[in-house]
Amino acid sequence: MTEKKNIAIMGAGLVGSLLSLYLAKRGHKVDLYERRPDLRKLGAFGGRSINLALSDRGWRALRGIGIEEQVRKVAIPMYGRMMHDEQGNLTYQPYGKEGQAIYSVSRAGLNVALMDISEPDPNITYHFNRQLLNLDLHTNEAEMRNTETGEVEKLQSQLLFGADGAFSMVRNAMQKTDRYNYSQSYLEYGYKELTIPAAEGGGWLLEKHALHIWPRGNYMMIALPNIDGSFTCTLFFPYEGALSFESIKTDTELLNFFLEAFPDAVPLMPDLAEDYFSNPIGSLVTVKCFPWSYQDKALLIGDACHAVVPFYGQGMNAGFEDITVLDQMLENFDGDWEKLFKAFERKRKPDADAIADLAVMNFIEMRDKVADPRFLLRKKIEARINQQYPDKWIPLYTMVTFTDLPYSYALETGRLQDEIMKKVMKHIQTVEDFDKPEVQQLLEEQIIYKEKLKKHTEAQGRG
Repeated sequence: MTEKKNIAIMGAGLVGSLLSLYLAKRGHKVDLYERRPDLRKLGAFGGRSINLALSDRGWRALRGIGIEEQVRKVAIPMYGRMMHDEQGNLTYQPYGKEGQAIYSVSRAGLNVALMDISEPDPNITYHFNRQLLNLDLHTNEAEMRNTETGEVEKLQSQLLFGADGAFSMVRNAMQKTDRYNYSQSYLEYGYKELTIPAAEGGGWLLEKHALHIWPRGNYMMIALPNIDGSFTCTLFFPYEGALSFESIKTDTELLNFFLEAFPDAVPLMPDLAEDYFSNPIGSLVTVKCFPWSYQDKALLIGDACHAVVPFYGQGMNAGFEDITVLDQMLENFDGDWEKLFKAFERKRKPDADAIADLAVMNFIEMRDKVADPRFLLRKKIEARINQQYPDKWIPLYTMVTFTDLPYSYALETGRLQDEIMKKVMKHIQTVEDFDKPEVQQLLEEQIIYKEKLKKHTEAQGRG
């Protein structure tokens, strides 16, 4: 048995709250420090956050602590994308095989659920309204301001986890150490939350079990269902330009734009102008850094070390998978926290970088390609290849969303499969063309080539 520690977690969001449950399960005493007030006392949430898509990696982490069924009560399955064109015509594209779904959850709703589950644990204590001002990594002494009273408190912990998000103060302290690598990059797009309310008398005004997308090339809107019958909509829009957050200044300009770009959504959004002009514009940032730890004292986790843009729905899932991986390493833990932290960051860094790149790639797909008939045909052909070669061909989206294959493996395999698909699609105009002998021969040759390349790569890795 390893020594039980007094552990401080900075940040009581989704990752911090779930991490506290895993650490308390192993007998450690955990204190969580959160800059914001207790969400459960604030009442209504909204205006600040994109709804989340919970998929297999996230469910695995919830299952590992025995809370999967409790969370399912606040989640709605979405079995595919529903695309809306400029005339309001709908096109549906399943996400995976029959029964496979990603799940729409409210960030605040899930956070509240995790707090309610973890707080009764005697080893877990929440401290709200605590802002981290300074952190001495050498001594693990933190200076905190109580934002209710204004008093400054000092905190000493044996171990510290930074789960305090993309603008982490724990990471900020690490950045002041020698040879620390850090980068952040923003998309030229921001986002704004809008709402489609529930139907009169309850129920959903759009298909409940789908993620709705209005792809428009240079911008897009999405909508995810909520359990109360409403949809949380997110407009992804350039900051500047002819059509942008900068250019729309009045109710009339907003209405004219929506009538042209999203005409079928306008009748469903009675509070469009109020939502648009009162809700803040959120930024879309990718954060990469290394190392994620400092000696045997502190470790970053989740968005604090790998914030990604939301277009693969994997930010929360990647953070939850961090916890699964860390917990697996704790199974054979010998008490050396520095060695554990180093092994963890080496294992997770390539996958964190991969999902960051995949998320930006998927933005382009959602914004530009999902309305393209050739793209939709390609998806159907790829599904046929997966049926024909189930052990040798898994679509990229499936690898990322419905398996626990490493993100880095999914990215590299996806690139190889993309090259093969480009060759195959040169010979295909309709789904029926897939069965032509020359297409089948080309495909078989490419699958054999892919398998040989995979074995060669694996052999090099072992070497």
